[in-house]
Amino acid sequence: MTAETLVFDATRHAVWIAVQISAPLLIVALAAGVSVGLFQALTSVQEMTLTFVPKVGAMLIVFWVSMSFMTSTLVSFFTADIIPLIGGQ
Repeated sequence: MTAETLVFDATRHAVWIAVQISAPLLIVALAAGVSVGLFQALTSVQEMTLTFVPKVGAMLIVFWVSMSFMTSTLVSFFTADIIPLIGGQ
């Protein structure tokens, strides 16, 4: 394989890892935003902090719960793909 192919393959894999790691946070942010927006539309309460605080709280909880998954995914990516590329293996 050429160096160019290795770089493109590593970049493609890195983007996929980034999608996997960010998916739980983005899904929770989307669900919280939709549910708060629905609540605001049903009750006609238009408070700006009502959209911000629940979304950030839910994202912090999910981030805390999924930190081990994120860390293990990144460590396995670096040990299996990036470090061998740096070492030239």
